[in-house]
Order: sequence, then structure tokens, then C-alpha cells
Amino acid sequence: MRKSLFFSLFFVLFAQLLFGQTVQNNALEQFKDEKFGMFLHWGLYAQTAGDWQGHKVKGGEHFMLYERIPVNEYATIANQFNPIQFDADLWVKQAKETGMKYIVFTAKHHDGFAMYNSASSDYNIVKRSPFKRDPISELAKACKKYKIQLCLYYSLGRDWQDPDVPTNWPVKAGRSNTWDYPNEDAKVFNRYFERKVKPQLTELLSNYGPIGAIWFDTPELISKMESTALKALVNKLQPNCLINNIIGNGYGDFSISEQSLSPSSKKAWESCLTIGQNWGYNKHDSVWKSPEMLVRHLVEVVANGGNLLLNVGPKGDGTFPDWAIARLKAVGKWMDINHEAIYASQPWLAVKENSTQKSDNISIEESKNAIKDAVFDGTPKSVTPDIYYTAKDKNVYVFLRSWQKPGVLLKQINKSRLSVKNIELLGNSKKIKWTINNEGLSLDLPSDYDKGIQIPVYVLKITTN
Repeated sequence: MRKSLFFSLFFVLFAQLLFGQTVQNNALEQFKDEKFGMFLHWGLYAQTAGDWQGHKVKGGEHFMLYERIPVNEYATIANQFNPIQFDADLWVKQAKETGMKYIVFTAKHHDGFAMYNSASSDYNIVKRSPFKRDPISELAKACKKYKIQLCLYYSLGRDWQDPDVPTNWPVKAGRSNTWDYPNEDAKVFNRYFERKVKPQLTELLSNYGPIGAIWFDTPELISKMESTALKALVNKLQPNCLINNIIGNGYGDFSISEQSLSPSSKKAWESCLTIGQNWGYNKHDSVWKSPEMLVRHLVEVVANGGNLLLNVGPKGDGTFPDWAIARLKAVGKWMDINHEAIYASQPWLAVKENSTQKSDNISIEESKNAIKDAVFDGTPKSVTPDIYYTAKDKNVYVFLRSWQKPGVLLKQINKSRLSVKNIELLGNSKKIKWTINNEGLSLDLPSDYDKGIQIPVYVLKITTN
């Protein structure tokens, strides 16, 4: 009898473990297929928009640290934070029309201010601001309506409101609140972890329906035991919910390349980029990536097997900046034509055509050394014609980035010994003729290939036998 009971319990536990692993694998495959998401940095820093006490701040949304503003003083920003033009439906609809499949919203940034109705800390938008609304609740409804995955950002190893958060980057106490809480050695991370992190993560994963991923930031001094406990908590509350590698200590379902296009993993990875200089809205931003550059970045990331998470910093009134909307709409029109080459695609045998031009992208090691915390961008700046590849089913997709001539020579197609059945230009119905010789596959684009095209990134679909 005891032996039978033992084997029954063993079978149940094994089945649960196998089911949990299958669920995680399915969620990760869905994430990898989605390819494109919207990052939303929104908090009290949107209200100040890059100014403090009559001067332009350093550090963007990190200005509380750079200006050494006491918590009680910083908290007064909430008194004026009343974004009555916030419309979750418009935000999510814009993400949908841009071709994005998920959003990541800042539930709590480094300033410690929760952008939802937190029961465990009254330092939040509902209890401290005249707005009195819960943005995450409204975003969850809009995401369900538009079939967009809702994911949540949570600052893990930095919280300038809490007295128990030590840091070690770039030096001891380098990103700590030492003006309110000067004794760094008296800070015990686990007290903050138990008092605020775990309760708030429990709220976020219990009150808003399915969450696609928890996007942690800055692990700092979290221990392996705490990372393990946090991962277990997330998996218990929502088995489908993914976790990025910034949970710390080698855990995470996917890894992050911040402001870089360099793959951060041979498995699942995501590049998160700003359109301008800052993550949060800053009225002093004046240089923004063009729609062409944004599509170039998307193509390069996807061709290397990653996802692109493109950031928008909404304004203090709850609206997107005009310059962000214009770029999102342009990218959306490009995605309308070329989305099949992006979604659920895989890296092909060759990522790109051979080029004699040296890439100006920054390696992972270089970007770590050069990181400037708040304002940093390690993405390429040049716009030169080149060719990238993705693949799906029996199709190979050829991205002609910033292309300026009808003639195309694909050397990699010849090297791969593909048996070509048909070639078409997405968005153009005209027939394309091609030849294959020792140099490669040669073709001419239709004479009107660039007619009415705002972003000069063209996609050839090669169907193979």
C-alpha cells in the first residue's frame, strides 16, 4: 500500500514538473515568435519632463539620484501628477497598429513610486496623486481587447524610497539613496525584499490577469537565494509568465541587450532601445531615430534571432509625444507590408551578405564598459545599403536595407545551394526574373519598387522547392 502511494505521489509530482516545463517552453516560443514589443517608461519623471527647480537635469528619469532629491521632496511631484488625457485604449491600439505584439509597462521604477494601486505601499499613483486611477488595470483591459501581451517592468535592485536598498554599481553605494539614508552598511536588502518586492510582485501577478513577462531591472545585490525565491514566486502565481535574466544569479528565460543590437544570448534575447536619448519623457530631447533607422534596427535584431523592445516615454498629461506617434505610424505602415518576414521567423544560414565595411555596432563587452546608466546609446548610427536574411517554412526573406538601386546580387543564396522556385517583392505584384551563376543570384527589382515607399527597406520573398 505504501509503495503504491509513493509511486502515485511520484507520478503526480513528475507530471506537474513536466507540465510546468512544457508551459514555460510554449510561452518562450510564443515570445520568440512575437519579435516586436513596446516599452513604456512612465512615472513621476514624466511630470517634470527633464527640469527641476528651474534648471535642466542630468540623468533623465534618474534625476532624483543625480540631483540628490530627498524622498519627501520628490514625492511632492505626485501632487501635480494628474494625467487626465491618459487613454490605455489609445496606447495599446497604437502598439497594435505599429505591429507590436506585447507591451512592457513600468510598474515601479528606481524612484520607488508604484504606477498602480499597491496595497503594500501607499507610495503609488492612486493614493498619492489627484489622478486616483490605476493605469495597469486599464492597460490590462485594453491589452485583452487588442490581443496584446501585457508585461510589467519592476526595478529590483534599486529603490530610492526604501531605506534598505544598498547598491554596488559602479562602486559601493554608487546608485543608492545616501542623502536620506547615509549608512550604507546598515542597509539589509532582504528587509526590502520581504517588505516590498515580494508583496508587490504578488499584487502584480494576482490582480491584473495574465502577465506575459516580468521585466526586472538592476539586480544589484540580490542574493542567489533571493533570486531563487523570486523565480519560484513568479512561477507559482503565473506559470506562463516569463522572467528576464536581470532577476540575477544566472536565472531568467531570456536575456537583455540594453541600447545595443548585439545578441546577448544564443537562445532567447531582446534588445531594448529608445527612440530619443531618454527612456522617460524629456522635453529637451531633440534628436530622435528616424523611421528608417528604427526599421533597420528591427531587421538586424530579428535576423540575429532576437526581439526588439522599442521604448516610448509618455508625457505627464498621459499622451504620447507627437514625434513618437509619427515614427510609430511610419513603422506600422512598413510592418503592414512586410510583417510576414518578421513574425515567427528564424535566423537563416547567413545573417547578412558579406560586407567589407566595418560595423559601427558595439560589442557586449564594450557596451558594458561604456555604459552611462541613464543616457547611453550603443546602436549603429550610419545608414548604408546592406542585406540581411530571415527564414520561415520554405521561404527565405531578403531585407534590402536603405536600398537605392534596382540591381541586387545575393552571393549567400548561391553558397547555400538553394533550389529557388519563386521570388517576389513584398507589397509589389510585378513578376521578378532572376539568374544564378558563379557570382550568386542576380535580379532586378520592379521599376516602381520605391514608389510611395516612406522607409527604403525592401523585402524579397524567396520560395524554395
